[in-house]
Amino acid sequence: MPALPLVPLPAETLPGGAAGRGADGLELDASTRIDADPEAVGTERWLRAELGAATGLPLPPGRGEDARLRLTVDPGAGLGPEGYRLIVDDEGAVVVGHDPAGVFYGAQTLRQLLPAAAYRRSALGNRVWRLPDVRITDRPRFGWRGCMLDVARHFMPKHGVLRFIDLMALHKLNVLHLHLTDDQGWRLEIRRYPRLTETGAWRRESQVGAGSPKTFDGRPHGGFYTQDDIREIVAYAAERHITVVPEVDVPGHSQAAIAAYPELGEGGPVEVGREWGIIETVLNTSDATIEFYRDVFDEVMELFPGPYICVGGDECPKGQWRASASAQARIAEEGLQDEEGLQSWFIRQFDAYFAAKGRRLLGWDEILEGGLAEGATVLSWRGTKGGIAAAHAGHDVIMCPTATSYLDYRQSESQEEPIPVGTLLRLSDVYSAEPVPPELEAEGADRVLGAQVNIWTEHMDSPRTVDYMAFPRLSAFAEVAWSSHARSFDEFLPRLKGHLDRLDAIGVEYRPLDGPHPWQQRPGVEGRA
Repeated sequence: MPALPLVPLPAETLPGGAAGRGADGLELDASTRIDADPEAVGTERWLRAELGAATGLPLPPGRGEDARLRLTVDPGAGLGPEGYRLIVDDEGAVVVGHDPAGVFYGAQTLRQLLPAAAYRRSALGNRVWRLPDVRITDRPRFGWRGCMLDVARHFMPKHGVLRFIDLMALHKLNVLHLHLTDDQGWRLEIRRYPRLTETGAWRRESQVGAGSPKTFDGRPHGGFYTQDDIREIVAYAAERHITVVPEVDVPGHSQAAIAAYPELGEGGPVEVGREWGIIETVLNTSDATIEFYRDVFDEVMELFPGPYICVGGDECPKGQWRASASAQARIAEEGLQDEEGLQSWFIRQFDAYFAAKGRRLLGWDEILEGGLAEGATVLSWRGTKGGIAAAHAGHDVIMCPTATSYLDYRQSESQEEPIPVGTLLRLSDVYSAEPVPPELEAEGADRVLGAQVNIWTEHMDSPRTVDYMAFPRLSAFAEVAWSSHARSFDEFLPRLKGHLDRLDAIGVEYRPLDGPHPWQQRPGVEGRA
């Protein structure tokens, strides 16, 4: 039986556990030392910092019999990628990982065996720290266990992103899809084009809620990450075995870039977007615009070493192209059928460019329209239809349909929910979702790399509101993405309640299971259910 990512099952239910033999487990004290293989020293450093802060124990390095905590990498142990085995008895604790990531996840599970106070940043006083006797063998179901964080609509300062990475690591998630640009803001420093942040990172006000007529707060909003900030974020994530995937939107969702460099657009000058929804402004399809974004993506690829670069490709209105002489000339020149084909042609320019540099293009499922670029991977968000079509066509797919994956959607029918938008997405809905559609069970399931949830932040103007909308639904998703066992929400809920104690210790302002606290509500701000 696999250990579940939120908390391992009680030791007596785990084959090979020492419970029932009269053993008391392993007590951690001032004499406890940690030994690690060279490939696991990163996890050793992480474990010493986290447990040392919470327990007040020094946890110095040890070797051989001196070490009661041992971290080992063994590709021959039959555990599979990112898999681990954790054995605890009264003589010590051993984490064996197939690879360094597996060791890290085993260490995360080891920490989960301790009381919730093990997640605090300082020791609270004298207490006994005891690990129960267990034997756990575990590995993830999917290699892509992701979360998309939108920092374009509302900017999240760097320290908030680093904190979010820690929360992802706690839940054994391994992909942070960072949505860096949109109509309402450009958040990434590009050396060659400084106006992208000088102008594009700031808007004069923001729409409040989703009511009609639209209302605005009259308050400027903005911010961006320097290239050194991004290097720090990427390195911090890598130490926790999380790959950061950057998203720079083209050809729609680009008004912030056009506000900074008007020659990129099809119309006259525009300001950085201040309202939510689909905006008609799109990039033109000139050679100069293609070259501009190749320059941008060159710097993006310098900063993000992972294999995937996301170009968005979603919600691109075609009205400006229909009225544009240059767009119509491009359609004729390239022998395209229509504006859908023009969007596909635009995306293919970057698919080939990335492939030549050893990278892969990632895009939302609209990139299927007009013909899919050869090496593209598809994010299936408009239901599962796009993912099914892409998989049957031989393309890799990430499943993130709105109905089960959009954590900006309202969490209950209650009028107390803050700015309720979208369809109802309860905790139980997230937990019961199956990432692989039944249409792919017979053929194409191997093309489903995994799943992710998406946190769009139009209505989340601070990390506190991100906490509320993300948790504990992100915790439920983590188990869906990790575990292959048959899921029961009734069995999950008691374990989740124990997990909320950990989130309390960390300081996560999650949504209580029975509804929002008064300070988490937004009375008078209209949503759109």
